[in-house]
Amino acid sequence: MAVEFISLTYPNASNELSPIPGAQIDKDYLVRYARAVEDAGFDYTLQPYGSHSFDPFITATTLAQYTERVKPIVALRPNNIHPTYAAKTLATLDQVSGGRAVVHFISGGNDAEQAREGDFLSKEQRYARTEEYIRILRRAWESDEPFDWDGEHYRFVGYSNGVRPVNGTIPVSVGGSSAEAYRVGGALADIFGLWGEPLKETQEQIDRIAAAADAAGRTDRPRTWVTFRPIIAPTEELAWAKAATVLDALKRNVSGGVGVRARYPQEPQNVGSQRLLDIAARGEVHDRALWTAPAAATNAAGASTALVGTPETVAAAILDYVDLGADLVSIRGYDNLNDVIDYGRYLLPLIREELAHREATGRRGEVVAQEPLPDRSPAGVATS
Repeated sequence: MAVEFISLTYPNASNELSPIPGAQIDKDYLVRYARAVEDAGFDYTLQPYGSHSFDPFITATTLAQYTERVKPIVALRPNNIHPTYAAKTLATLDQVSGGRAVVHFISGGNDAEQAREGDFLSKEQRYARTEEYIRILRRAWESDEPFDWDGEHYRFVGYSNGVRPVNGTIPVSVGGSSAEAYRVGGALADIFGLWGEPLKETQEQIDRIAAAADAAGRTDRPRTWVTFRPIIAPTEELAWAKAATVLDALKRNVSGGVGVRARYPQEPQNVGSQRLLDIAARGEVHDRALWTAPAAATNAAGASTALVGTPETVAAAILDYVDLGADLVSIRGYDNLNDVIDYGRYLLPLIREELAHREATGRRGEVVAQEPLPDRSPAGVATS
């Protein structure tokens, strides 16, 4: 299957470098951003969820109304919507978008954040609830025949879902780096989301997901989604100067009590953030271009590792992960709209050209190679 690209939807001009306190939905910006994502060649865009944030179902519906191809991924926390309601809501979104809906489950990695909306289950219980939730959705989408459910977290009698997904089902994504995440995602997910770690650690996680799929009796594997924050510029020197400016702004906002870190000031409870901080403590730069300083500056409160360099260097770094088996790549920057446009102009075409070249020649990339991609522009000469 071809490599696909994921963005993140922003409903206004506020970002991590220049936060706008109290910013609300700016519909014109949201529509412009959604169209920019599609024009740039992205395949998906995530509608994020937080106790403080906008409703992802509504932003997804808006995006679907103003685009033709890009697929909205709705982030869903099971404590906030009953699975029978989610089944028909997602199927409705799928119908109005022409079969483009995707759902990404957030089981919850921060007790304080979960408590803000009345969820006091333990981490293990949250993942057990997610597992039950996904099984209910699958059953509700496969048939409109009434069914009963008597589980640990949900109980109902005679539910029938008359809203059918366009393609018979809706892709389900699960993310995380804990044993519970591997178990649930390996067993039930179509897609498994990982944050950007070094190649060795990423391979270890892919192997654990595969082992969980095997243990569940699956004959297939979840597709792997990896996430990065690319910082690109025409030269390596300019890219690293730009990265230094980004890091200064992140640190300034953290010290000023604004941004993501302000909402999650304590040491992270989720394994994914703990892993990123451990990796950052071992070094700022890993492999070809993976930069961990933003994770250290923000307490790894979310996807926070960057890839720094020229478009050729960053494209080659992303392809290293593709060679490991990642076939979905989430990239988003710090200057939201402008970065999406730049990725569409300078980064995604390089990756797709190289993948097409490999397919045409039967060549497969080598993860150990540390050279940027050969120049395949009209003025350049391919060397490999």
